[in-house]
Amino acid sequence: MIYVILLSIHLLLFSWAFYNILYFGVKPSKSLSWILITFLFPFLGVFIFILFGINRRKIKYFQLKETKKRKKYIQKNLKNKNNKNAAILKNNKASKISNLVFNNTNLPLQLNNDVVVLKNGKETFEALYKAIKNATSFIHLQYYIIENGEILNNIITLLEQKRKENVEVRILYDSFGSFQLNKKTKQHLKEIGVEIYPETPFKLGSFIFSLNYRNHRKIAIIDNKIGFTGGVNISNEYITEDTNLGIWQDTHIQISGCAVANLQDTFLKDYYYATDIDLSEKEKYNTVFNATGNTKIQIVSSGPDYKQPVVMQQYLSLINLAEKSICVLNPYFIPTYSILEAFKIAALSDIKVTLLLPKVTDSSIATYSMYSYFEGLLKAGVDIYLRDDFSHSKVIFIDDEIASIGSTNFDCRSFEHNYELNALIFDEQVTLEISKEFNERKKLATKINLEDFLNRSNKQKTFERFARFLSPLL
Repeated sequence: MIYVILLSIHLLLFSWAFYNILYFGVKPSKSLSWILITFLFPFLGVFIFILFGINRRKIKYFQLKETKKRKKYIQKNLKNKNNKNAAILKNNKASKISNLVFNNTNLPLQLNNDVVVLKNGKETFEALYKAIKNATSFIHLQYYIIENGEILNNIITLLEQKRKENVEVRILYDSFGSFQLNKKTKQHLKEIGVEIYPETPFKLGSFIFSLNYRNHRKIAIIDNKIGFTGGVNISNEYITEDTNLGIWQDTHIQISGCAVANLQDTFLKDYYYATDIDLSEKEKYNTVFNATGNTKIQIVSSGPDYKQPVVMQQYLSLINLAEKSICVLNPYFIPTYSILEAFKIAALSDIKVTLLLPKVTDSSIATYSMYSYFEGLLKAGVDIYLRDDFSHSKVIFIDDEIASIGSTNFDCRSFEHNYELNALIFDEQVTLEISKEFNERKKLATKINLEDFLNRSNKQKTFERFARFLSPLL
C-alpha cells in the first residue's frame, strides 16, 4: 500500500515537472536530461529540478522577488541613451556586436579609455592596491568570492586607512561564493565603517528558489576614475601553490575613462538590490572622467533580470561574425548546443578556431563534461590545447581585432543563471597584446591529437558520458 502511494506521488510530481519542461524548456537536449533526472530519481529528481532547472524567465510563479525588483529598477532607470558611438567603429562586424549588446543592456559603446591588461593575480592585486591607496572619495568592491587570507588582509589594512581619511567604502559579495568569509571579518569591516552586504542571501522561504542564481561578477570602482573587471576573485589561490591546482592563472583589466561609469551603473544596481538604497541619482557616483586613451569599450551586463541571455548572444555573435580566427581561453568549457554548433560551423568554414583549456579543473564532473565535447570539435577542425596549470581566465577574441574579458564561463550556468559582466574591447593593439599572451601560453600546452583522443580508455569515455548527462546541473 505504501509503495503504491509513493509511486502515485512520484508519478504526480514527475507529471508536473514534465509539463513544465515540455512547455517552458529552452533546449531539447537539456529538456531530455531533466526528464530523465526527474523520472529516474523519485522525489530527489523533482527537488533538484526546482533548484536548478526551473525556467524563471518564463514561469512567473517561480520568478524570484529579487528578479522582479531588478526588472523594475532597470525599467525605472532606463535613460534616453543611444549607441551613436557604434557608427564610428571600423567595420560592420564590430558595429553589429556593439548594437546587439546595447539593445540588450542599454549600455552604450564608450570611447576614450585607457586599458591595462593584467595577466595574473599578482599584477591584478598590485594594481588594485595602488588604486585603493590613491582613493579620495569612494571605493566600491564587488566579488563572487571573498575569502579570508593574505590578499583580503592586505585589502582590509588599506581600507582601514582609507576610512580614517573619510573615504567611503562599499563591498558586495555573493553569499554562496563567499561562504568561507567568516563573521568576525565581516563584523570588523562594519566596525571600521565599511558598508558590506551579501547578494542573494540564504533566507528561509527563498533558499530553494535563489540557490541557483548567483552573482558571479568581479568589479572594483575607485572614485569613478579607475575600474577593474575580469576573472580574479579575492582569494589566496592566486598567490599560493598550496592548492590542488597550484597557483591559479587569471586575466583582469584596469580601465580608466568613460567605461568606468558603466561598471558603476552595474554596481549601483546590484547595491540597490542588496540594500534598498538607491545611489544612482547622486552626482558624485555618476561623474564621468574622460581619459586620454583611444580604446573603445562596451560593458556587457547579463543575468536573469534581462529578457535575453545576453552574454551567450554576445559570444555567439563573436563566433558567427569572425572572418579569420577565434581564440578562447576559459576554465569551464561546457557549451550549449548553439555555441557548440557555431564553433563547428566556423572551423568548417576555414576560420581558425583555437581553444586553450586547462587539463584539469577544480571540479571532476566539469572536467569530464568538458572532455565529452572534444571529439565533435576535433573532427570539425577545431584546435584544442590543454595546459598543465589551471587558468581561470574568461577570454575570447576574434580576428585579432575584438576581445572580451570578464567573468563569464562557457556553460549554461553563466549563460542562463548567473549575473555576469564582460568588457568588450574594440582595439587592435590591446587585442594583439592579449593574443601574444595567448600564444605564449599555447606553446606550453599540449595539442590534442584526434587519433590519440579516440583511443582513450572506455572508463574515460563512460565518465565523460555520465558527466555530460549531468551538465544541466553544472
